[in-house]
Amino acid sequence: MVEQLVREGFLRTPEVIEAFRKVPREEFVPPHLRRFAYEDHPLSIGMGQTISAPSMIALMLESLRVERGQKVLEVGTGSGYNAALLAELVTREGRVVSMERLPPLASFGRENLRRTGYDWVEVVVGDGSCGYEPGAPWDRILVTACSPDFPPPLLEQLRVGGRIGAPIGPLYHTQIWKVAEKRKEGLHVESFSPCSFVPLVGKYGFRRT
Repeated sequence: MVEQLVREGFLRTPEVIEAFRKVPREEFVPPHLRRFAYEDHPLSIGMGQTISAPSMIALMLESLRVERGQKVLEVGTGSGYNAALLAELVTREGRVVSMERLPPLASFGRENLRRTGYDWVEVVVGDGSCGYEPGAPWDRILVTACSPDFPPPLLEQLRVGGRIGAPIGPLYHTQIWKVAEKRKEGLHVESFSPCSFVPLVGKYGFRRT
């Protein structure tokens, strides 16, 4: 999988490539789907949620430019796979907090992280569209569910010079993966690939699915 993603240009930087090599993706999908873990497409993890295709996750992490020692907030824990990759990138010198609105899914992700040695990642149950003020300001914010726009609380909690990535667009239609860098003079937004994500449900996302 890693070699294919490198050949296709999704994986580029040594740090992200190494993170993909280290994190066992099969440990973050339901047992009956483990044989498909390294295929390049999304997989269901229950409760209407998915683990994204490896190529999409590679694009997300490469565009976010996560660095060692940073504080990162993830919105949408899911299976915990993205959080594990983030943990590899920031190392124990940094901090990863992942928010999940569905308690059973938070437990699933937390257990996967514990079992694979990433128990130091904090999984918090709550409305991720409101961010996580106790850890702010954040160096990076990764949103793994689509939103009409970047949620204002997340922008407020982002450090100047920090980056936030999210799939922006309408519910149940094609969205665009966008990354915004917070500068003193305002946001600098880059648009990347079309994508399709489950909705960010919350006060500053979609009110219902």
